[in-house]
Amino acid sequence: MLRIIAFLAVATLLSVASPAAESEFGSRDEAVAMVNRVQEMFKKEGAEATFKAVSDKSTKEFHDRDLYPFIYDLSVPGQLICVAHGARPMLIGKNLIDLKDQDGKYMGREMIVLVHGVGYGWVDYKFPNPVTNKIEDKSAYVEKLGDKYFVGVGVYKEN
Repeated sequence: MLRIIAFLAVATLLSVASPAAESEFGSRDEAVAMVNRVQEMFKKEGAEATFKAVSDKSTKEFHDRDLYPFIYDLSVPGQLICVAHGARPMLIGKNLIDLKDQDGKYMGREMIVLVHGVGYGWVDYKFPNPVTNKIEDKSAYVEKLGDKYFVGVGVYKEN
């Protein structure tokens, strides 16, 4: 009888621990949902308030584990200006058109092509994870935002 109780206790602990381990990283669905929240705020409160909220790490709706949004200005041809970034505020104001990942991929340029084409989609690249501070595989969902911006939220792929 004691073995049965011990087995049930261990099984209960494992069932409680498993969802926590699975939720350590954001999912693709959660990334799309965060992009939708940015879109809603942009429509209701405008660009300035949205950029500020996205860049403020204390804004919980835009900062969840390894999930955070980034917003780029598309209005100047040949440039890609970061106007908001949820993990790396030092990128704000910088032209990132020539930024490459460690494999030489121009991820921003690929995002531009996507949002100017169908208007949304996924782009794969490598980028520093704000939780681990390591370069990791990332897939970002990007979507046109208003007439001159795009917003993205990426998920880090578990190794």
